[in-house]
Amino acid sequence: MRNYNYIDDLEKFLTPDVVSMLTQIYEFKGKQNIFTESNINVLTGLIEIAKIQSTESSNKIEGIYTSDERIKKLVLSKTNPVNMAEEEIAGYRDVLNTIHSSHDGIPVKPNIILQLHRDLYKFNVSSSGGQYKNNDNVISEEDALGNKFVRFKPVEAWATSVNMEKLCEAFNEAILNETVNPLIIIPMFILDFLCIHPFNDGNGRMSRLLTLLLLYRSGFMVGKYVSLEKLIESTKENYYEALQESSKGWHENQNDYAPFVKYILSIVLAAYREFVSRSNVIMDKKLSKPDRVAKIIEDSFEKVTKQFILNKCPDISETTVQRTLNELLKQGKIIKKSGGRYSSYIWNRED
Repeated sequence: MRNYNYIDDLEKFLTPDVVSMLTQIYEFKGKQNIFTESNINVLTGLIEIAKIQSTESSNKIEGIYTSDERIKKLVLSKTNPVNMAEEEIAGYRDVLNTIHSSHDGIPVKPNIILQLHRDLYKFNVSSSGGQYKNNDNVISEEDALGNKFVRFKPVEAWATSVNMEKLCEAFNEAILNETVNPLIIIPMFILDFLCIHPFNDGNGRMSRLLTLLLLYRSGFMVGKYVSLEKLIESTKENYYEALQESSKGWHENQNDYAPFVKYILSIVLAAYREFVSRSNVIMDKKLSKPDRVAKIIEDSFEKVTKQFILNKCPDISETTVQRTLNELLKQGKIIKKSGGRYSSYIWNRED
């Protein structure tokens, strides 16, 4: 039987790189708390964008898609799902909303996790939402040549319930220990959850929802304003590599959590950095909206898309952004690097 222990030997994780990430995260957390307390009314746009990106990206990782227009309408509850993919997207939206609004009242217990999984599939009447797997499953992978192979064999179906009980019990015991850093044990819990793989389907999406839930319950609210799921999607190869490295020897209690812990910390840190960047733009209210658009491009040494600007400035309309881009192009202040839907721009530093 797998031994779940999140208290012993935690000091081995406190390498210089991990300590550096932890220190930065706590510093950014303090800045975020101060900013949100005094600017709560202007953060609505960031929350809306993060919900859309989180729902889209977490489902996209699992190969579940719909159009950009449909995903926005679904997340904002302006339409109903019309196929299985959209049913799963709508389910993710509702669980995400539940976690956003009620995280403090959602304890980490097996029956609660089952309820969240049930809601993930509530629009799909043919699913086994809210039930543990009834058949053994495997985590498979496909190489560049299209050959499929088994990467990991999770816990057998018959042992799923007892393992979930022990998993939640160990986590709750650790989280009450004031000497234990939640940012260390949260990734450990998620890694173990993925190795148990308790459901026939939806394990990956549930793991990301649980990551948000556990972070929120520990006071790390950055995922509410910056999509952690989108950051994971954009580093998907690193995610799977860290997961694979940390799951080796798991059944024998010999696995190394460090690669997955470091990966999740890097995602949380990246989200806080992005939040600070966006909050600085929001705070720069003394500038006109066109000047703020120009400043975003000027301050970046990388290509900037219109969508990037809209994400940074949810209070600026798409029409205003496009008009500003056209004007900056006429003035020769920016350079258009590509055409079509995914046009990008850089500041003309030769002018």
